Amino acid sequence: MTDYDALDALGMAALVRAREVAPDHFVAEARRRAAAVNPALNAVVHDFAPMAAPAEGTFAGVPLWLKDTGVAIAGEPITSGTRLHEGLRAPADSTTGARLRRAGFVFMGRTNTPELALSFTTEGDFHGPCRNPWDLSRTPGGSSGGAAALVAAGVAPLTQASDGAGSIRVPCAHTGTFGFKPTRLRTPAGPAQAEGMAGMATLHGISRSVRDSAALLDAVHGPDIGDPWACPGSNPAPAGRFLAAVARPPGRLRIGMQTTGPDGFPLAPEVVAATEEAARLLADLGHEVEPATPAYDTEALRAAWFTVAAVNVARGVKGLAAARGIADPLALLEPVNADWVRRSAAISGEDYLGAVQALHATSRAMGAFFARHDIYLSPVTAEVAPPLGTLAGAGMGPEQFFHRFWSHAPLTAVFNASGCPAMSVPLHWTPAGLPVGIHFGAAQGAEDLLFSLAGQLEAARPWAARRPALESLAA
Repeated sequence: MTDYDALDALGMAALVRAREVAPDHFVAEARRRAAAVNPALNAVVHDFAPMAAPAEGTFAGVPLWLKDTGVAIAGEPITSGTRLHEGLRAPADSTTGARLRRAGFVFMGRTNTPELALSFTTEGDFHGPCRNPWDLSRTPGGSSGGAAALVAAGVAPLTQASDGAGSIRVPCAHTGTFGFKPTRLRTPAGPAQAEGMAGMATLHGISRSVRDSAALLDAVHGPDIGDPWACPGSNPAPAGRFLAAVARPPGRLRIGMQTTGPDGFPLAPEVVAATEEAARLLADLGHEVEPATPAYDTEALRAAWFTVAAVNVARGVKGLAAARGIADPLALLEPVNADWVRRSAAISGEDYLGAVQALHATSRAMGAFFARHDIYLSPVTAEVAPPLGTLAGAGMGPEQFFHRFWSHAPLTAVFNASGCPAMSVPLHWTPAGLPVGIHFGAAQGAEDLLFSLAGQLEAARPWAARRPALESLAA
């Protein structure tokens, strides 16, 4: 069977390896679909030079678009959604890029992301807004909005993405796709850096099927040479460990459910109702679900995230400006991000160390939560995908923008701060046809458990066939 819509990435690769289709068979169809829908979606912002399609590898001949930040591919552009990076081309593959290449992927181009990946909506000035394929007037989320939109539209079964506060899970919640954030440093950020955002930023992907996500993690995980630290159990690990977990029953799980926003941040009734519906499904599957709230300091976490982001972005902007001889790099940034960089000047080394220690305290609190519960359950976002413009930073100062950013998804960044793995599972659609993602988390190093649960949920409530038609987007 070679029906593009019926196959996930592993299914495509199996046909390529068996020589039942040419190595570039699925690449050609993906390119055709991208050309048809991108005028409506604005999900693809760079096209790569054509490359030969491998006939071997876990993902042989599978088309892959990469987020416009994070994973370098030799000779290809990577702009992080900003004019400051215009014209940049990577001198070599990053470690994760090299591992993706060895897995057999065919690199197609880059997907839209907001400037410097600093927003939960993909509406940057440089590349323009990306649109949600379920409703073109709405955001697909951010910062991996373009990556999620392509999968949701049926252009590709799998895209590469990254998550620093919810940037995989939020777009997946808004587009009806499966999104997984691995344990801190499960996937390498090198060789240019050892970590991103004090360990909060994590590379992975967005997919239709759970098994594609698990096999992707099998292909790329493990520390880089010389990494100063790595996540629990990352090396050594059996080949195919995560993929095998998808088909393994998770057993009876103790699940703690949170349906209230921290510090008074409101959650919309429809996302709470979707989470409660998921809880009923979990109970039907034999799991024990009870109300539970992790005891971390949410105000300290918000302040720490703001501080860490400001300092990391400022260092990156100033370092690039020095290397390229740019006298006024802030003039090339959107005003809200330029102001965020300016705020970093008032942050001391003591302030930054305090922020890192607040992240560590969050890790302790989440560790205590997972000593009592196997799984955390909540909404991913506080609302369904809002109209374009709602989450954009135009006309706002950094504090006002950050407050709106945080209130949109107040329950995701704790998993970046603590380093614990988490996922968005597309289990619900509203009566108006908008997806609602359900959020699940587990203890550090427990990706296997999450994949087992996701496989069980996928079998109980299949979602892969539920997507908007290509024809309606191309019309």
